[in-house]
Amino acid sequence: MKYDGSNPFHAQQARAKLEKLIKEKKIFELTEKKPQRSLSQNRYLHICLAYFGCQIGETMEYVKRNYYKILCNKDTFIREREDKFLGKIKYLRSSADLDSAEMSLTIERFRNFSSAQGIYIPSPEEERLIQMMEIEIEHNKPYI
Repeated sequence: MKYDGSNPFHAQQARAKLEKLIKEKKIFELTEKKPQRSLSQNRYLHICLAYFGCQIGETMEYVKRNYYKILCNKDTFIREREDKFLGKIKYLRSSADLDSAEMSLTIERFRNFSSAQGIYIPSPEEERLIQMMEIEIEHNKPYI
């Protein structure tokens, strides 16, 4: 069940539920729910990545991993953890774990990088230009 911590009634209900679970010695899980990003934001990111790939001759997955995540947004995506056999290892966080604010920031960084390479990525409000990008992506689909 989800509860809104800013709602006093919900907070009271959540406390009562938690106390009951503790009293009954149950196993339970508490998780914070972050604002989810919109499907349109996710779609926009993939269009940007695929278009950039078309322009430089790389696949969208290559662009996403190497340019979007590692080059432009390493502070957001590169994580470290302890491996039982290898010791400290680095791994890439999934973009699915980002909330809408993090997603906006990482896309903006990628757009700035793209611009510095001479490739203009339109903002989400520039619908006609995004449609033109989609057409180019569709024409180059066999190669990306």
